Amino acid sequence: MQKIRITILQGAFLPVPALRGGAIEKAWDALGQCFADAGHKVTHISRKCNGLPEEEKIGDVRHLRVQGFDGVKNSFLLKLLETFYVLRAKKLLPPADILITHAFWAPLLFNKEKFGKMYVHVGRYPKGQLRFYKKASRFQVPTKAIFEAVKKEIPERSKEISVLPYPINWKVEKSGNYLERSSTLLFLGRIHPEKGVTELIKAFKNIPLNIRKGWKLIIRGPWRFEQGGGGESYLSQVKDEAKECGSVIEILEPTFSVAELRKSLEAAKLFVYPSSADKGETFGLAVLEAMSCGCVPIVSSLECFQDLVADQKNGYVFNHRSNIAVQLLSSKLEDAIQSQENNIRFSNECFKMAKEYEAERLARKYIQDFKVLLDLKPLDIHS
Repeated sequence: MQKIRITILQGAFLPVPALRGGAIEKAWDALGQCFADAGHKVTHISRKCNGLPEEEKIGDVRHLRVQGFDGVKNSFLLKLLETFYVLRAKKLLPPADILITHAFWAPLLFNKEKFGKMYVHVGRYPKGQLRFYKKASRFQVPTKAIFEAVKKEIPERSKEISVLPYPINWKVEKSGNYLERSSTLLFLGRIHPEKGVTELIKAFKNIPLNIRKGWKLIIRGPWRFEQGGGGESYLSQVKDEAKECGSVIEILEPTFSVAELRKSLEAAKLFVYPSSADKGETFGLAVLEAMSCGCVPIVSSLECFQDLVADQKNGYVFNHRSNIAVQLLSSKLEDAIQSQENNIRFSNECFKMAKEYEAERLARKYIQDFKVLLDLKPLDIHS
């Protein structure tokens, strides 16, 4: 087997390992480890913070870290800050065959192929920048919805777009009896207006007491601006909305412990993710992680979720664009709470779906794509 030299360059605002969360950081951390386990040479460059050393080896992956920044609300300042980070990171880039990056400026500021063929991860809906990424060899997107958005922006390069999803960074293993789980509706994600958190609380309160008796709603996630949340004022709104329900609604501080997140998902019956971010959500890793633990999802009708959740087949979908979206969500919550037999079946289907997204399995598909770019013999992705 020919060893491929792979560099992964993350953005300026979150560290790897994902001590502050981040779907993209979690995904590439897991994939990088799988690439290295398969015998390839992997260097992972990310933000230096949280006491992480400038250089260390985790497994067989070499990690290099450079000074980055906390996120800010101003998008212009955000891009300016990332410029400094990318220029610092450029000094550390080793010779490589493939350079994977989602950093905004890298495809503009780096020399073409000097650090490897540029494999641009498009983890957000594009905003016109892709037409300037002439040096990119591949545009990798996580869902069909993002594929269409990228294709619309650069139609002449549609053959250079690969649809390869994010992985789950743990083994999918079915365990326990679904009916023995707690009667919990769980939201894990950023506490931000676009995630529909206050709407979720309203929808829960709309459920007749005799139907939701014994059920609890737990909301947990980062709320600070620098962590992608809506800030203290929005957190106050969320708490005010939940106040009258007392302990039936819990709002918890975030955790970035994989073990703790997984434990929460394995204990809950239902996972609710009512995001209204039509141009913000690009995959739904939180939903996939829930499904991998057999926690049945209730999601909005965002295009990116369509790759994962099918209404009344492995979960529930409501129309978040309707002017009665809260009522529709409330109806879905009622349906899910009262459909235990269906939920057992949906939970089993979730396990089956999630198994396809295990990191080791997906890593083989990425390596195949790298080999196509490098004009090497492609791997058998089923091997």
